[in-house]
Amino acid sequence: MTQNANIAEFVRNSARNYPTQTAIIDTDRVLTWAELDAQIDAFACGLLQRGLHAGERVAGLLGNSADFVIAYFGILRAGLVAVPLNPAYTAPEIALLIADSGARLLFVDEAAAATANAATASLAACEVVVLGSKPWVEIFSTGAQRVLAEQATSADALALLLFTSGTSGRPKGAMLTHGALRANVEMIKSLQSPPAVQHSDVVLLVLPMFHVYGLNAALGLAASAGATCVVLDRFDPAGSLEVITKHGVTTVAGAPGMYQAWCQVPGARSALIGVRLFTSGGSPLPLRVFEDFAAATGKEIFEGYGMTETAPVVATTLVSGAPKPGSVGRPLPGVQVRLVSDEVTDFGLGAETGPDAEEGDPGEMWVRGASVFSGYWPDGAGGPDENGWFRSGDIAFFDADGDLHIVDRRREVILVNGFNVYPREIEVAIETMDEIAEVAVIGVPDDVTGESVTALVVAVPGRAISAADVAAHCAERLARFKCPSVIRVVDALPHSATGKVAKGRLREVYGDE
Repeated sequence: MTQNANIAEFVRNSARNYPTQTAIIDTDRVLTWAELDAQIDAFACGLLQRGLHAGERVAGLLGNSADFVIAYFGILRAGLVAVPLNPAYTAPEIALLIADSGARLLFVDEAAAATANAATASLAACEVVVLGSKPWVEIFSTGAQRVLAEQATSADALALLLFTSGTSGRPKGAMLTHGALRANVEMIKSLQSPPAVQHSDVVLLVLPMFHVYGLNAALGLAASAGATCVVLDRFDPAGSLEVITKHGVTTVAGAPGMYQAWCQVPGARSALIGVRLFTSGGSPLPLRVFEDFAAATGKEIFEGYGMTETAPVVATTLVSGAPKPGSVGRPLPGVQVRLVSDEVTDFGLGAETGPDAEEGDPGEMWVRGASVFSGYWPDGAGGPDENGWFRSGDIAFFDADGDLHIVDRRREVILVNGFNVYPREIEVAIETMDEIAEVAVIGVPDDVTGESVTALVVAVPGRAISAADVAAHCAERLARFKCPSVIRVVDALPHSATGKVAKGRLREVYGDE
C-alpha cells in the first residue's frame, strides 16, 4: 500500500498511540485524540456525502476553535483542499477569494455569517454553512452513519490554498501540498536541543490558524507529536496568562506583540514559570522586546523566519539551540538557503540570475527544499525555478557563526540617489528609543532623489516624542542618505492578522504625503 501522506494522518496516528489523552481544550470543550479523530472521520465522510470530489476547494471563515481543527483535518482527510480565510475580511475581499479559488463550500462562525452571505450572493457555486446550524449538524450525522472509504493521499496532492497579500496588488493563492506541509513539520520536529515539540507538551494555540504559522508550525506540529492543544480565539495579555497557568502550558508559539504585551502584565514571571519553550515569528522580534521579556520573566525567546510559500519555517535559532537577539538562526535540516547578490546579470542562466553574495554581505534569500510550495494558484506560476530554488524577496546576511539576519524585503528596498536603503535597518535604529512603541519605514517618490525615506512612529502610551527627537536619534546612528526626510508621529499603525505592520495599507491609512 502506498504510504498515506495526508496531513490528517497526524491525528490518526495520535489517536492510535494516545487514544485517551486530551487533544484539544477549547474553553469548556475537551476532546481526546480518539474523540477528535472520530469527529474528523464523520466530518470528512459527511462532506463526501454532499457530492464533493477530491481536489475541490472548501473555504473557512473561522476563528480558532475545536470546530476549526475538525473542519480543517476533515477537509483534508476527504481529499479536498482547505482554503482558510481571515474572518476580519470584508465581503468584497471574501467574494474575490471565493471566486478565485472556486470554493464549493464556505464554513463560517455565526458572527461572520452576514458578511459571508453578502460575499457569496452573486456566486451560485458556493454554499455558506454556519457553525452549529442544521446543515453543519447534518454533515456530522450523515458522516457518522458511514465508514469513510479512505484513499491514500500522495505527497504531491494539493492540501492548502493560502492567499498571501503582497505589499500591493491582488492576493495570490500559495499552493501547499500534503508533502510540503508534512516535510516542514518533520524538519521542525527533528530539532531536539531543546525539543521543538514533545508528546508531553501542552501547546498554546493563540496564533490565528487561518495563517500558516498557527496552522502548520503550531497545530500541525502539535498533532504530529500527540501533544495537548489549548485553543484561544483571541489574545488577551492577562487572560492568556490565566489560561497558561490553569492548563499547565509548556510551549508557546507567539508573535512579537504578544511578548511585548506580557512584559506589561504584573505577575507574568510566575504565570510563565512552567513554560519550557517560547518561539516567535510572523514579523521581526525587536531587540528591546527580547531583552524586556527576558528581564520581566527570566525566559528567552527562540526566533524563526518563514513565509507562507515555505510551509512556513525556513530558519530558527532552535537549530543551534541558542536564542540570539536579532538573528533568525540557521536553516532547518533539509532546507537550503542561498544569498544572491543584487548585482543581477545574465550569465546565460537566464536574466535575473546573479552571483552569490560575498561572505558577510546581504543578498536576496533563495530557498530550496521539500517544504517549498508548488507555485501560485491556479497554474503554479511564480513557484520554484527548474532547479527548485524559490526567490523569497527577502534580503539577509549570514554572520560569522553562520546565523541568518533578515535585513529587509527586497520589494521594500528604497532607492535614494541610486543607493539601496533597507527600511528594516532604519526601523531597528528607531526602535532603540525608549519612547517608541512601534515604527514603520517606507519609500515615497521624490523628484530629486528618486525616492525618499518616510518614518511613521507610534509613541509608548504616556510618553511624548517629537519628529525632531527621532531625526536627531537617526542622525547619530545612520548615514545621511538613510535618515528619514519625513517623520510623522501617529496614533497607531495598521496590522495584519499575525501582528505584522501592514505596510501595503500605510498609504491607504495615512495618504501619500
